[in-house]
Amino acid sequence: MTWLMYLVLGAFAGTLAGLFGVGGGLIIVPVLIFSFKLQGIGGELVAHMAVGTSLATIMFTSLSAIHTHHGRKAIDWRLAAQLSLGIVVGAWLGGFTADKLSGLHLQMLIGLFAWAMAAQMLFHLAPRGGTSLPGKPAQVAVGGVIGWASGIFGIGGGSLTVPFLSWCSVPMQRAVAVSAVCGFPIALVGALSYVVHGLPHQGLPAEAWGYVYLPAMIGISLASMPFARFGAILAHKLSATALRRAFAGFLILVGAKFLFFPG
Repeated sequence: MTWLMYLVLGAFAGTLAGLFGVGGGLIIVPVLIFSFKLQGIGGELVAHMAVGTSLATIMFTSLSAIHTHHGRKAIDWRLAAQLSLGIVVGAWLGGFTADKLSGLHLQMLIGLFAWAMAAQMLFHLAPRGGTSLPGKPAQVAVGGVIGWASGIFGIGGGSLTVPFLSWCSVPMQRAVAVSAVCGFPIALVGALSYVVHGLPHQGLPAEAWGYVYLPAMIGISLASMPFARFGAILAHKLSATALRRAFAGFLILVGAKFLFFPG
C-alpha cells in the first residue's frame, strides 16, 4: 500500500508539474509533508525529509528534460557549466542550512516561498530583459545563490534560474534549456547534502538514507516522469490563465497551512 501511495503521489505531482509548467518540487514538497505526517514518520524532521526526498526525485526528472532540450539543440552548455560551478557549492550549503533549521522554521520558509511563487504567477512578476549576462565570476556567484535557495526549498531552481536569465536578455527557449541542465546538479548535490547531514539524526525511518526516504523517492520518480508528459498534453487543452490562477490558489493554501498551522 505504501508503494502504491507514492506511485499515486508521483502521478499527481507529475501531472500537475506538466499541467502548470513548473518544477515538481513546488508540488512534491508540500504533498510529502502532508503524507509523512499522516503516516506518522519523520517527527520533527518531516519537512527536512520532504525536501531531501523531493531533490532526489528531481535528479531523475531533470535527466528527461535535459534529453529533450539537447535533442532540440537548445542548450548553451558553456553558460550552464558556469552557473553550475556555483550551484554545486550553493546546493550543498542549502542542505547544511536546512539541517540547522528547526522543522517549524523550515516549514514557515517553505510557506513564504509558496506565497512568493503564487504572487509571481498571479501578477506576472518577472524581470524585463535589458541587461547582458555578467562575467564568469558573477555567474558563478548567482549560481551559488540559486543552488543555496533551491537546496533549502527542495526545487530544481527553474523558478529562479529562468527569471535571472530572462533579465539578462537570454532568449526564453535557451533560458529554459539552461535551467533544465542546472536542475541536475542542484538535485544531485542537494540530495547528497541531505543524505550526509541527515545520517547522524536518530529516529528516522529504516528505509531512509539520511533525509531521503527511499520508498517515496522511487515511487514518485517512476510515476512522475510519464505523467508529466500527460500533464503537458492536458495543458494545451485548458485555459492558461485559469491554470495559473488555480495553481496560485493551491500555493496560497499551502503557504497559509505552513505559516499559520504548521503542526
